[in-house]
Amino acid sequence: MDQLALLLVLLLGAVVTVPLGDRLGLPAPVLMTLGGIVLAFLPFVPNVDVPPDFILPLVLPPLLYAAVQRTSWRQFAANIRPILLLAVALVFVTTAAVAAVAHTIVPGLPLAAALALGALVAPPDPVAATAVAGSLGLPRRLVSILEGEGLFNDVTAIVLYHVAIAAAVSGTFSWPSAAGQLVLSAVVAVAVGLALGWLSNKLMGLLADATLQTGLTLLVPFVAYVLAEELHGSGVLAVLTTALYLAENAVDADDVLGRITGQSFWQIVDTLVTGVAFGLIGLELHNVFGTSEGREWQMLGWGAVVVAVVVGVRLLWLLPATWLAKRLHKRRDYDEEIPVSWRETVVMWWSGMRGVASVALALAIPLKTDDGAPFPGRDEVVFIAFCVIMATLVAQGLTLPWLVKKLGVRADTDAERALERALALRAAKAAKTRLREIEEVEELPEELSERLLRGAFDIGARISPDILDDERRERYAKRADRFKAVQRIQREMMSAARHEVLAARSEPGSDPEIVDRVLRQLDVRSLR
Repeated sequence: MDQLALLLVLLLGAVVTVPLGDRLGLPAPVLMTLGGIVLAFLPFVPNVDVPPDFILPLVLPPLLYAAVQRTSWRQFAANIRPILLLAVALVFVTTAAVAAVAHTIVPGLPLAAALALGALVAPPDPVAATAVAGSLGLPRRLVSILEGEGLFNDVTAIVLYHVAIAAAVSGTFSWPSAAGQLVLSAVVAVAVGLALGWLSNKLMGLLADATLQTGLTLLVPFVAYVLAEELHGSGVLAVLTTALYLAENAVDADDVLGRITGQSFWQIVDTLVTGVAFGLIGLELHNVFGTSEGREWQMLGWGAVVVAVVVGVRLLWLLPATWLAKRLHKRRDYDEEIPVSWRETVVMWWSGMRGVASVALALAIPLKTDDGAPFPGRDEVVFIAFCVIMATLVAQGLTLPWLVKKLGVRADTDAERALERALALRAAKAAKTRLREIEEVEELPEELSERLLRGAFDIGARISPDILDDERRERYAKRADRFKAVQRIQREMMSAARHEVLAARSEPGSDPEIVDRVLRQLDVRSLR
């Protein structure tokens, strides 16, 4: 088996593990990691040959961009305190704790190398957290906080990692220089993200074709990441800024085809890239054990201690941090989403899985220092990092569904229904207001006007039937039944039309391009 065949196997696994995970009640990323571990120990499977410097730029930008599609700037701004406590403060605390312990227990490990280890295992993986938590029916407030933490903690961790690596390679370290680098990295990233977001938004308006618009969104996260890194900024923060800007400044609310096309495309990208990334984590395990040189049990012991520190620090931080967030939770901050019980806090604690970013940073550790000597403790750091990744991703990922069920933590369906009802009322009111505006400038027949008015109410009723009283709900149900019957017949008519057009594609003298153009018109009409 060569590298291309291995990639195809991982892509196939990424697709298959989604329905398999749903059936088994297990997260797809965890299944892909387990599959990668199995592949790693098969003799005919080659070692992964991906340059470490390419892993972060190739994997993180599309995954972060796809994750931002599920959030918004308002949601981030509303949760700024809990996100900062987790994505910034907790990363610093975890880095310091891991560095202190590793420096103590691993003989000859310099403090700078220990800090690099702490930085690379500090951030929970944004993809693992959202993929696992999002499939368990958790309360939206928990998923929102986990998404926010996962999206922004990489910014802090990667900067700390680069500072520590630079100190280990050069043998010098300066706190003022490190602080300045952190600030400069953030400022450059935000500037790049806003500028690229504005430019991309303008280009979206010029591109009338949904395919071209979707193609542009594929390029944007990579450009944001690479450009920010070239300017010594944070590529991760630049991608997040660009994605948030584009999400908040949609070009056209009526571009239904473009929105559906983009959402479908990014769901596919998210599924495939996530599967390949977590499959690579499992595949790298074989290489990591090859560096142990007969010290497997000793290094496993070090790894177990660091795992305990990582998991323990998160719990010890979350308990007072949650209490503090509740104390600071003022009436004007009603949008802020925080855990409301100890059960939710425990679920947040156990959701801190490490993944793609930690793997990429571990593999990107230089082989030599500036003076040509081997990087101090590189094998130990990489081995311990993979112990943390495997323990948190596999052990926590496999047991999180059981823990959620055991604690009885589930989504607040009443609140979700209330929000749907409020949005349904707003939609129906907007449609009714627009109808009145049209009636002021156009003379509509009374029968047509009444029919359109019923249609305005139906728009809201389709979203949430609860907005109607019993009498109106009964009338709507009858209209809905008739509408469904009409829709069913129309679908069968459109299906017959599409089959006939497709049959013409293989007939002599038929132009496939014209046939495809007609078929596309039928497909677009079917979406309405």
